[in-house]
Amino acid sequence: MENFRQRLRFGNKVENVKLRKRKSQLYSEEDECPLNNARVVVFSVVFRLINCFLVQTSFVPDEYWQSLEVSHRMVFKYPFGENLTYGYLTWEWKEGLRGFSYPLFFAFIYKILYFIKLDSVNLLKWLPRITQALLAAFADVKFFFLIRSLESRDVAKWTFFCHLCSWFTWFCCTRTLTNSMETTITCLALFYFPLSGSKTHSSKKYLILVALAVVVRPTALIVWFPLLMYHFWQEDDKLRLITHNCLPIGFVLLISYPLKLYFYWTMVQFNFLKFNIFHGVADFYGSHPWHWYFTQGFAVVIGPHLPFFLHGCTLAFKRYKILLAAVVWTILVYSLLPHKEFRFIYPVLPFCMVFCGISLASLKTRRRAAAFFLFATNLVLALYTGLIHQRGTLDVMGHLQTLCDASSSQTPPQPDVLFLMPCHSTPYYSHIHCPMKMKFLECPPDLGEEGYVDEAERFYDDPLHWLQTSFPYKSSLPTHLVLFDVLEKEISVFLQGNNFVKTAEMFHTHLPEGRVGGSIFIYERH
Repeated sequence: MENFRQRLRFGNKVENVKLRKRKSQLYSEEDECPLNNARVVVFSVVFRLINCFLVQTSFVPDEYWQSLEVSHRMVFKYPFGENLTYGYLTWEWKEGLRGFSYPLFFAFIYKILYFIKLDSVNLLKWLPRITQALLAAFADVKFFFLIRSLESRDVAKWTFFCHLCSWFTWFCCTRTLTNSMETTITCLALFYFPLSGSKTHSSKKYLILVALAVVVRPTALIVWFPLLMYHFWQEDDKLRLITHNCLPIGFVLLISYPLKLYFYWTMVQFNFLKFNIFHGVADFYGSHPWHWYFTQGFAVVIGPHLPFFLHGCTLAFKRYKILLAAVVWTILVYSLLPHKEFRFIYPVLPFCMVFCGISLASLKTRRRAAAFFLFATNLVLALYTGLIHQRGTLDVMGHLQTLCDASSSQTPPQPDVLFLMPCHSTPYYSHIHCPMKMKFLECPPDLGEEGYVDEAERFYDDPLHWLQTSFPYKSSLPTHLVLFDVLEKEISVFLQGNNFVKTAEMFHTHLPEGRVGGSIFIYERH
């Protein structure tokens, strides 16, 4: 009972205690050698840059439509003297559900390229991803140093190995997703979080980073809620924590609001909750049963590390129970929401790697065999998902970008591209970088309109009828059509009747599903 009163007491003064310097080999000078630290930094940077260039596939539309497309529209103007930007904003931006903080980060990079006249399409595509990779490498280094301060050199080494081996981290960390940035910032914040035994903790620094993560993606608060409560409960001087350390988090959040108000007079976090939670708009993009994360989602994200994670939980439950609580809490909260995606629980993956590393380090026999198993299985998954699976939607944009020369010429016909695909299947102007005329099937959700059916649904209900009614005259036809192979047979009459000829075919996936086919075709009108 006395201990309970002490925890609730505000303003406790705790005398500083001098700790005896430990002389164990676990704290040898080799651990603090600047050369060894430099090797970790260089290795992490090189590893993540290789990671960046070996991920040439698409994952979800948000990695372009909620970042690069917004940035491109903010910076670049028509090259023909018109003082107008070109690009596209999805319905979320028009309704004020998204904050501009993350796109502004890439817009700053684009603006520099624009001023020095190096805004080639390749730099626009790759420089944001290289920047994301360097930030991920910085987070990797901090993660390693954190574990080295908490555990033995052996455990730190195997934890870092598990972290770098993770196929899902490889697949996601260099993408321009808010989830990727959220995970990177979470790793950095964990370095300063007051874990038991941590020598790197700083309440002020980790709270600022948590605030920054919330600015980038409001749902970051889900991951950090149990950690924040744990810190408050464990803190002796709670009043000082609130007055001296919690103020920075409010300061960072206050800075972000004038930025939001500059673009639209609304509260992004409130709109995000209103539309996605209270109005259930997120369900429009698919729903899953409540147990999906437990039966499928988490197992896919953690991949071959799963048995090591479970074993590590039995070994280090007491020592790192707050990290395990954060993992379980995050999965439980996201399980309550109908719309589920693998990337939503990505920020807790580094927490899981702590348990995996402890498990691997504890193996007395067959440790090398277990490590080889992790390396080989994750390597196959990483290379397949990074180089093969769902690459067609990026390859097709590279092909269409060659039409930009025709678009800038004054001789007709100028290219006019129509994407007959599920909406947002491909990137847009950020991967073309010229004001070529393009159109895709739009799919904003029902925001209260009676009898509303989005354009993409109307098209897929009867593709041939939609095309015939949308283009009654040949003069109104686009010059190029982009479609998945599963649609070709259904609209073959329209293609033949209007002299469309297949000019390119790109592989997309070995696992076609529904409206997404295995290949992408480009048809050109002759």
